[in-house]
Amino acid sequence: MTSVEEVSSSLVREYLSRKGLKRTIACMDEEHPRSEASINNRSLLRQLLGIEDLYRNNKVQKCPLKTLLEIIVNHHMERLKCEKITSNEVDSSQKASSDSTPTHNKVESFDVFDNSKETKLRTSLQSLPTCDATNTPQLASSQDNLGNSVKEPEKSSSIPETMQQSRNNRIRRGMMAGPIPQESNRKRQSRKVEVSQSVLRKEEETQVGLLMPGSHQKSQESSLAEICSADYSIPERIHSEDSFEKRRPNIPKTREVKLKPKIDDLNSSEMVLDDIDDDDNDDGSDLPKGFLQKTTLEHNYAAHPVDRRTAMELKVVLLGSGLNNFNIEWRSQGFTFSETHDLRYGIVQKKGGPCGVLASVQACLLKNLLFENTESCNTGLQRIRPSNSMRRKCLILALAEILWKAGEEKQAMVAIHSGNDRFTSAGHYKSDEVLEKVMCVSVNDIKDLQLLLEHYIDRFQTGMLGCFLLTISAVLSRSIEKVKEDMDVPTTALIGNHGYCTQELVNLLLCGRAVSNVFDNDVELDSGNGNMTLLKGIKSRCDVGFLSLFEHYNICKVGAYLKSPCYPIWVVCSESHFSVLFGLQRELLTCEDKCHEFDLYYYDGLANQQEEIRLTVSVGTSTSSCQNPDSDLIPPLELCIRTRWNDALVCWNDTEPIL
Repeated sequence: MTSVEEVSSSLVREYLSRKGLKRTIACMDEEHPRSEASINNRSLLRQLLGIEDLYRNNKVQKCPLKTLLEIIVNHHMERLKCEKITSNEVDSSQKASSDSTPTHNKVESFDVFDNSKETKLRTSLQSLPTCDATNTPQLASSQDNLGNSVKEPEKSSSIPETMQQSRNNRIRRGMMAGPIPQESNRKRQSRKVEVSQSVLRKEEETQVGLLMPGSHQKSQESSLAEICSADYSIPERIHSEDSFEKRRPNIPKTREVKLKPKIDDLNSSEMVLDDIDDDDNDDGSDLPKGFLQKTTLEHNYAAHPVDRRTAMELKVVLLGSGLNNFNIEWRSQGFTFSETHDLRYGIVQKKGGPCGVLASVQACLLKNLLFENTESCNTGLQRIRPSNSMRRKCLILALAEILWKAGEEKQAMVAIHSGNDRFTSAGHYKSDEVLEKVMCVSVNDIKDLQLLLEHYIDRFQTGMLGCFLLTISAVLSRSIEKVKEDMDVPTTALIGNHGYCTQELVNLLLCGRAVSNVFDNDVELDSGNGNMTLLKGIKSRCDVGFLSLFEHYNICKVGAYLKSPCYPIWVVCSESHFSVLFGLQRELLTCEDKCHEFDLYYYDGLANQQEEIRLTVSVGTSTSSCQNPDSDLIPPLELCIRTRWNDALVCWNDTEPIL
């Protein structure tokens, strides 16, 4: 069920888009980011608002309104005019009837309503299960007091005015629980939470008898389960508190992690593994032990925990300060696939924030799925409808490729969430219950990297920390020092305001370097006082490309290394959001004829996309006369496409253009 807030924000975005208020849209995207429930389809928005008839009536008007918001406002204004006279007549009749009504009737009606509430409360109290008074003396006394407080005489239907005021005063002071049973329930729930948390912190007290037997104990456990499921950080705290005796001193330790021999085929059906679930390590077991249990003893890898100093440096390069924490959007995003038939290749984004990471992984995954998949015999559109095992394998290859490229194709570092705290926070480092539990495994061979990722792909795919772990792994594979050297300003944070991905982070994942620009090579600028400022760009042609709406507005210049990549796949930056545009034929990169036509496919993991979006792009001088002269009505995606093909005409093929 779409929320009122999402429908309202989508309605405002539609208004701004139709009015051509680009800067206002950009500000709104920054201050109120889109979510997975955002609506980018006008027809769907009309259906949710139930204004199909209003929309059709508006189209036949002499001067139709351009936006849905104006149509709705006009409808209500017209209806208000028609109802104004009728409402005045109703008001006058109600006033006359109220003058003839005695005031004591109102008091009597309130008394009856109040008594009914007390009767309901008394019935609910009588139905409560009884408990042993010897075990719970405080609870028994509280119930007696509560029962006495609600046992008031109900013999007379009319109550003196002073008595009524006294009752109202008691209600306001909280002396009567009857009139507001919902509030009483809330208080009981809060007490359950306090008891449950105290039980978790002091396990020895539970043996003395703090927990009540029977149904009350069950309700406490169910209440705790609901809270834990709602708050992501609570399970981590509970686990760290229950297992405090297992914590090690703050000394980095290097351990031997042994994996089975390399394999060429990553098909999980051919793997030989022990019957141990990947989630076994989440309950607090030591990660290296999990490694040894799941693998045969052939390859030796160094595994070591992230220490406090490294965690501090990671937070500074990612968030700008060791006192900042990763927001919930990053802590809850993994690489989960869509189950929509036509979009099975797509990774679903839950909320705004890590879209740059997801789009980069999506682009690399499509490269392996479409152009490097030698096992599949599918052709045409069947290539983007992979099986579960195929898309899982392509995800493994994509993650390995990103990390191997960040490590300059010499080594890579894989971060795994272990479940145990490896150090305690102190000084200018603020604990986030995440970095403290990370173990790092170093590999020096691409096949070993693929093997390691296959063993722990569930931590990235179905786990809550997939985007976070990949980002940490990419930074450590590149090394924190080199990441800072890549940037124009070494103090730049890879994750910007509101959790957005910066260009540096996207470039790190796509090209292996966290450079700050998208033009080719480096550019030297004269600062005017004899000093030269070096702006760092892309060093070579990339496998996956990049297009930006900022280039349409002459804010940046995307170089040929990204505009013409090795494969027809582009990460698209449009209105502070990253998505993916791709083609199925590599020939469209080499075909530079004056007139040609080709199809591109668009995927946005955050847009709650339910259907395949196929765009037919026509390039040639004859198409320039067919373009819409009103640039305000051109979808931003088309403007991005025209930064690559200047005179392109885009046909949406019966798909509603994206706002």
